Amino acid sequence: MLTTVEITDVTPAVACCASLMKEPLRQTDAEQLAKTLKALADPARLRLLSIVASSEGQEACVCDLIDPIGLSQPTVSHHLRVLAEAGFLSRSKRGTWAYYRLIPEALEQVSRLLVSAR
Repeated sequence: MLTTVEITDVTPAVACCASLMKEPLRQTDAEQLAKTLKALADPARLRLLSIVASSEGQEACVCDLIDPIGLSQPTVSHHLRVLAEAGFLSRSKRGTWAYYRLIPEALEQVSRLLVSAR
């Protein structure tokens, strides 16, 4: 029997913040943005995000992410959880495996936040 559990509460953390170039960040926005950027500031997480983003349907099973990264399954799962909690990936459970899907809007929001509006 195939069981699918979709986790849908993945609000990108940067949705709260205005462009850095338009106005100063409030303390709470700066703290949230730092948390979001910290999730991206790891080579393994950037590689995982890239692999998921370039996979068919922008989705990948954790079982297919272990070998390319060269880390243990628990470590890969930890990194994927951090990316999901930061709003960059959504997670669904199918049988015994977890599948992760890119949330493109999250990357677009980070990009817009950091780009100067001239």
